Order: sequence, then C-alpha cells, then structure tokens
Amino acid sequence: MIARVHVTIKRDVLDPQGEAVAGALRSLGYAEVAGVRVGKLIEIDLGATPPEDARERVDQMCRKLLANLVIEDYRFEID
Repeated sequence: MIARVHVTIKRDVLDPQGEAVAGALRSLGYAEVAGVRVGKLIEIDLGATPPEDARERVDQMCRKLLANLVIEDYRFEID
C-alpha cells in the first residue's frame, strides 16, 4: 500500500520559489503563466499496515512531521 502526500504552501503565504519559477517561465516566453505554487510530493510505502488504520496513520505523519501546519496544507491518497 502506497500513500502519496501532497504538501503545498498555503494560498495566503508568499511562495518565493513559485514566484521564481513563474518569472523564469515568463522569461522563456510562456506569457500565459499567471502564477506558480511549488510544493512537494512524498510517497510512503505503508507495507502491511491494515487499510482501516492507514488513513489515520498517514494523517498523523503529516501533522507531526511532513507538513508545517502554520504555512503549509496537505492532502493525501492511499492506493
């Protein structure tokens, strides 16, 4: 079982890396780029974790370590 965790900067928090990427894309001729938000994708192999426990465990991982809840949001899916 694999969990995919998406961590992104909150909308009301400045994203300097996203701004830099947006500027670079515009300078390369992609004038249609209105903005970019940069985040991270974390894949976690949950091994033999029972499916009924997996969602709660991954949520705990996100809250305790993977996301800084002051400035980041997260979502995840489990396959």
